[in-house]
Amino acid sequence: MHDWEDLHTFAPVVRTGSIAGAARALKVNHSTVLRRLDSLEQGLGVRLFERLRTGYVPTSAGEALRERLLPVEEQIDAAARALAGLDEALSGTIRMTTTDTLAPLLMPMLKRFAGQHPQVALQLVINNGFLNLTRREADVALRPSNAPPANLVGRKVGRVATALYAARTYLGEAKRDGIGRTDWARHRWVGVDDSLAHLAIAQWMTHQVRPDQVVLRADSLVALADAVAAGLGVGPLLCLLAEQRSGLVRLAEPDPRLDTELWLLCHRDLRGTARVRALMRFLHDELAACRHILPA
Repeated sequence: MHDWEDLHTFAPVVRTGSIAGAARALKVNHSTVLRRLDSLEQGLGVRLFERLRTGYVPTSAGEALRERLLPVEEQIDAAARALAGLDEALSGTIRMTTTDTLAPLLMPMLKRFAGQHPQVALQLVINNGFLNLTRREADVALRPSNAPPANLVGRKVGRVATALYAARTYLGEAKRDGIGRTDWARHRWVGVDDSLAHLAIAQWMTHQVRPDQVVLRADSLVALADAVAAGLGVGPLLCLLAEQRSGLVRLAEPDPRLDTELWLLCHRDLRGTARVRALMRFLHDELAACRHILPA
């Protein structure tokens, strides 16, 4: 009989490809993961991972074990979600995820929610990708996306207003070079990288801006706004981010083609949980009243 803790440690190492990543996922220290992994390999009498400089890669034995454990892990995750979904108390912990872009907008709202529901403990994970709500990496997600995952349920809150901006200093340089404000084909541009290709601004730039015009690509909309504010070029920015930075000039009115839908999501097994229902209803009403969020 193998120790369940050892088997439970195996899957996060496969998913994250590292001891550090598995330790974060399991909320244990680095040495605990190493000890459990060594114990599992010794108990099975096989090597489960190749220890490469780039990370931990499953051996053929590791792949075979992963295939065997996957259905078991999915059943355990489903059971945990089902039990959580039966919770009718307005107490406990809600783990929420959102982007660095939306976090400043969200903080005052979470403060008001916490004041109304002091028995609910909030955890906030800032991540620009979709965390796996199926594995309970988060309970609730506030995400800008025009194509949210099909296995999640929730409501479209609205659209995030977006427009083209440039720094006043950059426009001065462009004017001296004979480039007008709306001479888009001659401007330098700042955009997003492939990690944000699902956003409307990425798709718009693919069709409207030549690749040789793009001087910088960022994996964060906050970094994109900082780059435009620094004078690197013209860029499509969320209006809420642009208004937080001095020296920016809006070059055109918000364009619906640049807007990205904003979704409030949870796993379908958690939609009956009282605290999750309360938070999603509260945030939907708050966000719908925000001037930076256009109607759905």
